[in-house]
Amino acid sequence: MLLDGTVLHADLSGSTSLVDEKEACFAAEAYKCFLTCAARVIRSEGGEITAYDGDRIMAVYIGDSKNTDAARTALMINYAVEKIINPAIGDSYSSGTFKVRHVIGIDTSNLFVARIGVRGDNDLVWVGRAANYAAKLSDGSGAPTQITSKVYDKLHSSVKYGDGGNDIWTPAVPSKPGWELIYTSNWWWCI
Repeated sequence: MLLDGTVLHADLSGSTSLVDEKEACFAAEAYKCFLTCAARVIRSEGGEITAYDGDRIMAVYIGDSKNTDAARTALMINYAVEKIINPAIGDSYSSGTFKVRHVIGIDTSNLFVARIGVRGDNDLVWVGRAANYAAKLSDGSGAPTQITSKVYDKLHSSVKYGDGGNDIWTPAVPSKPGWELIYTSNWWWCI
């Protein structure tokens, strides 16, 4: 099946050092908090969760407002991390200074969806630029929300500009050779 979609990949940053330095139950709690909040926000904004992969979640958005919906989702997840998850971890685990960090990548393109695997043990694979670029953007560091210019160009002004009409997105040089301009943001959207 072929569809026009926007892909969001949300990745818990620093999970390798988390599992190396903390108790397994603490690391599992951090994973669970992040992925549960991300999943709830994705669903509330019309995204379809397509995969969980360890400390990551992938979602696809379709429709006329898919880019805006995905970007708003990312800003809401940033809010959840900063205002809900990290304070809750601080309250529950007073010893230590661990903070959840994350990066969300978003891109849009045509996607080919195919079933893979064997009878009784199969899944869908999402083939296309958006799936790959969103995953690569979420692998990086820096600002928690990173989108391609294709997404940025189609954003509604409500998720493009903050108070006073200032653009909340900063153009950034892409980390991958041959990529177009990307945009990053540290902003959040209250939930």
